[in-house]
Amino acid sequence: MSYRVCFVCTGNICRSPMAESVFRAHIEEAGLDGLVEIDSAGTGGWHEGDGADSRTVAVLEGAGYESGHTARQFHASWFSRLDLVIALDSGHLEALRRLAPTPEDAAKVRLLRSYDPAAGDDLDVPDPYYGLMDGFEECLEMVETASHGLLAAVQQELEGRAA
Repeated sequence: MSYRVCFVCTGNICRSPMAESVFRAHIEEAGLDGLVEIDSAGTGGWHEGDGADSRTVAVLEGAGYESGHTARQFHASWFSRLDLVIALDSGHLEALRRLAPTPEDAAKVRLLRSYDPAAGDDLDVPDPYYGLMDGFEECLEMVETASHGLLAAVQQELEGRAA
């Protein structure tokens, strides 16, 4: 049975597709692509059916990541099939925990930057949507850094399942 991770931001066109793409590359590089399923969604449905923001695509492709994506909205019913729901900022964290049908489901929600020991108390990945390209580049750096810690945590979970 696969370990399932879903990244969530507001509209599912900037931060969460970026995190999905980066983490998928880390999972493949670690040889875990058959054991971990990764996707993303937004807390709202404003962009459902759209591709990722062109700036997200440019930053991902410039760093060597794949960028194919179609936006969708997160639904409470998904909690039952997910092992981990990764929020990109504290607003998403709160919204997802309110949406969770059970306390166990709410406990599945974590902030991405909580997996970055150097992040300190600032665990939000800022929304680059209304800014310039450097905001998207900064977002990618934060996502990449936190993905290393997230990968270690998922590997530990997988080892625990095998034991």
